[in-house]
Amino acid sequence: MEISSLAATVSAGVLGQVQQEASVAVLKKALSIEQQNAQQLLQAIPPPVTPPEPGTPGALVDTWA
Repeated sequence: MEISSLAATVSAGVLGQVQQEASVAVLKKALSIEQQNAQQLLQAIPPPVTPPEPGTPGALVDTWA
C-alpha cells in the first residue's frame, strides 16, 4: 500500500468521524431547544379550575331543562 493512499484513507476516516461528531452536536442542540419549547408550553397551561362546593349556586347544572 502506498503512503499517499494510506494517508487518504486515514484522512477520510478522520473526516467521517468529525462529520459524525458535528451531527451529534447539532442533534443535541436541537433536542435541547425542543425541551425548552416543551417546558414553555407546559408552563403556559392554566391551572385546573376547582369545581364549586356542593350547595352553592352553579354547583348543579340541570341538563334536562
